[in-house]
Amino acid sequence: MTATPIATPLLLNNDFLTGSEWSPTQVREILRLTADSKAHPERYSSALRGKFFALIFEKPSLRTRVTFEVGIQSMGGKPIFLDHTQAGRLGERESIPDVARNLERWVHGIIARVYDQKVLEELASSAGIPVINALSDRFHPCQALADFFTLEEKFGNLRGFKLAYVGDGNNVCHSLILIGARLGVHLRIATPPGYAPAPEVIAEGRRIGRETRAKLELVQHPAEGVAGAQGVYTDAWTSMGFEEEAKVRETVFAPYQVNQALMKQAAADAVFMHCLPAHRGLEVTEDVIDSDRSIVLNQSENRMHVQNAILITLFS
Repeated sequence: MTATPIATPLLLNNDFLTGSEWSPTQVREILRLTADSKAHPERYSSALRGKFFALIFEKPSLRTRVTFEVGIQSMGGKPIFLDHTQAGRLGERESIPDVARNLERWVHGIIARVYDQKVLEELASSAGIPVINALSDRFHPCQALADFFTLEEKFGNLRGFKLAYVGDGNNVCHSLILIGARLGVHLRIATPPGYAPAPEVIAEGRRIGRETRAKLELVQHPAEGVAGAQGVYTDAWTSMGFEEEAKVRETVFAPYQVNQALMKQAAADAVFMHCLPAHRGLEVTEDVIDSDRSIVLNQSENRMHVQNAILITLFS
């Protein structure tokens, strides 16, 4: 395979690198399978029996590692954790193609949490087994699927659902655009000047939105972004890999903090969302993230169920 573009059909070897690999119908099926596997885990207890998975992590993790390891083992598979958080990034000790070609001789799939999206693309182009994006600098598709599944559990069908994203146009924002467009969501994104999501991701979201009747709006004022929203989503202002920008970003993003005053601009039954880890007192106040409106722990729990559905689809 070649490097994965934003707009691409289902890949021949079923890599899941951006969230754009699957059609709106296929995304709907993943969410249906997520609901079934969550409600009836016994039906899938042997879905991955005899399958081995390499978990390559360049970045620290709580939710991603635990949910993948527990999920794989709950379905009879075996995870093998390869820690690159201290040992150096992929490609430093051994070329990425060599890593991929060796792993495909031993395991059935690669799950990688990396700094650079290009690393995932190189793994996928070199290995004849599926590669799953467990987070990169560009996309976090497993998270976005879990987010929309969580909303569907609470609100039902999401076509026309009004979701506001406030903060940095980062990897999570990109994946919310790509998955939300496939589900017909009305997504309004409020970012400071210079921090909007990537133009090519916006273009892909709007392209899919013409098919699904999704809407994508870009604004700069947080109150405008949140006005009337049924869900309010934020993320850390400084993603891993951008730590040198932290002080500047704290100043730039200060007006974008999700607090009680901002939540009052949303719908009366609006929920608060965050992919975690959260920096309390920065992008969100404690009285919001710990309130009854917060569904952040539901999002965390559902990471495992969505990832289970992805693994069942690709490997069983």
